[in-house]
Amino acid sequence: MTTLLDSIQSPTDLRRLSPYQLPAVADELRTFLIDSVAKTGGHLSSNLGTVELTVALHYVFNTPHDRLVWDVGHQTYPHKILTGRRDRMHTLRQIGGVAGFPKRDESEYDAFGTAHSSTSISAALGMAMAAKQKGEQRHSVAIIGDGAMTAGMAFEAMNNAGVSDCNLLVILNDNDMSISPPVGALNRYLAQLMSGRFYATAKEVGRQVLKNAPPLFELAKRLEHQAKGLVLPATLFEKFGFNYIGPIDGHDLDSLIPTLENIKQLSGPQFLHVVTRKGQGYKLAEADPIAYHGPGKFDPKVGLLPPATAPKQTFSQVFGNWLCDMATVDPKLVAITPAMREGSGMVEFHQRFPDRYHDVGIAEQHALTFAAGLACEGLKPVVAIYSTFLQRAYDQLIHDVALQKLPMVLALDRAGIVGADGPTHAGVYDIAFLRCIPQVSIACPADENECRMLLSTAHAQDHTVAVRYPRGSGAGTAMSSGLPTLPFGKGEMRREGQGVAILAFGSLLYPALQAALPLNASVANMRWVKPLDTELLLHLAATHQALVTVEEGALMGGAGSAVLEALQDAGVTIPVLRLGVPDVFTEHGDPVKILSSLGLDAAGIEAAVRGRFAHLLKAADPASNSLKLVG
Repeated sequence: MTTLLDSIQSPTDLRRLSPYQLPAVADELRTFLIDSVAKTGGHLSSNLGTVELTVALHYVFNTPHDRLVWDVGHQTYPHKILTGRRDRMHTLRQIGGVAGFPKRDESEYDAFGTAHSSTSISAALGMAMAAKQKGEQRHSVAIIGDGAMTAGMAFEAMNNAGVSDCNLLVILNDNDMSISPPVGALNRYLAQLMSGRFYATAKEVGRQVLKNAPPLFELAKRLEHQAKGLVLPATLFEKFGFNYIGPIDGHDLDSLIPTLENIKQLSGPQFLHVVTRKGQGYKLAEADPIAYHGPGKFDPKVGLLPPATAPKQTFSQVFGNWLCDMATVDPKLVAITPAMREGSGMVEFHQRFPDRYHDVGIAEQHALTFAAGLACEGLKPVVAIYSTFLQRAYDQLIHDVALQKLPMVLALDRAGIVGADGPTHAGVYDIAFLRCIPQVSIACPADENECRMLLSTAHAQDHTVAVRYPRGSGAGTAMSSGLPTLPFGKGEMRREGQGVAILAFGSLLYPALQAALPLNASVANMRWVKPLDTELLLHLAATHQALVTVEEGALMGGAGSAVLEALQDAGVTIPVLRLGVPDVFTEHGDPVKILSSLGLDAAGIEAAVRGRFAHLLKAADPASNSLKLVG
């Protein structure tokens, strides 16, 4: 039953309720959330942890006039449900449906689009400063998790905000984890701050004062200040110029509501520390928040079940197995991840080689320069990082790694179309932004076995090599034993045909091979974007009448562009059709459907080649009935 929730079409409806009805709203919201995500898949643990906080924020603040900026944004399902999107939650993360992250053009309540971490404080500060400049009375609130607080950008923003003298509220949603368990000195600091018995007792007294006698707020503040003076000389956040309040229970509406109401009356930068629990209210998610971070469809009464049949090995698992095998034979190998141990397939490596495993937190910039320092001392770093997150460390890659000619392997997971997470996580730009950097090579494995071999090849080089591979599983090829390598910078012919040659980069080799059959086209598995196999390219150009490049990446500056540049440098003129991701942001949805809509499946490739080179296909084999010629 969701009687109260049914009556809420917007936060205005929520604010008409009595404070005594809010716990029931939270209970109904949590029930609806579990049932909804069970049907669609999506982020669960993080959203269960923000139910009460979301209710309190929309109850106290006049949204959307007041701005809420949710860091990362994978915890905003309760926010979406309360802001008029409840009846569309069954479309979550599907093509044309509700996005899994805040999206400005989806709702006026989504003040800022987020999906990468640590951006909320900067954005909310900008909004607060704009309100001050325009003379508008509005509140700006940034809600950031403790995992996202490990990123340097959050502290850059706090350093700026602390001297800004504007009305900004930063809420630290401290749930003791990001996706992987949290790491670093900040996490230890928060744990120590919360574990002080006298401080916690003083905070409880202050909470009761706030709850029962709001006019005595200043008295409570003096008590709070006195307690901090006895337990901690000054909090980290007060050193940044914020007024620190907390920690308070983020699931206790009787504490959240009056605290937020009182903070609204204060001026200047405020910092509220709330403690929540991922998976709150659903025992299975509480027990294993990592497993329920982003589950697929499941039965809420039963929970997650192992697949009925053994799934194909994913590229992330291939990487994790290779990492362990290579570490066994190479004692210089060290592995770095920016808080993506599980997603990158590094759990076993962490267990087997704890002294050579480094989780630096959500700090991609630091990860690259830290790896550079390791490389300077003769170690062989392997940085496991999602393609979309490498964008955040671009300066470090150029200045600290490539310029200094340091050997390093960049294992770029989630390259290409990622599906439900949408444009914020799309790994389609790495070829374009890596290709222009000297001392950096780019490998594009077509399948799982080739991925393993190209990782070994990359590890053997004396400079930085990026190996990009897609999310999920590939063709399901048998894996080679040992740690064989492949020729550096060399591709291979996979099919001999006539007239048209398809140059495939990465896992789109397999749909290219399918398309080539009715076309009687040749197919080359190029493997490397940089260095490009110009010998193979020029051979194909000399023996065919047209070339087609296929890549799961941005067309502008991508592998197809590399082919055109190489042909021009060689003085070769030949028609070239480039197939890839056009100059648009791809939306969220089923990756198979998205690839099909982009013409990057077998049918799309075949249709594109026929549309451009029908006359060449006729010339290739005019007597063949299997070509199904058109035009």
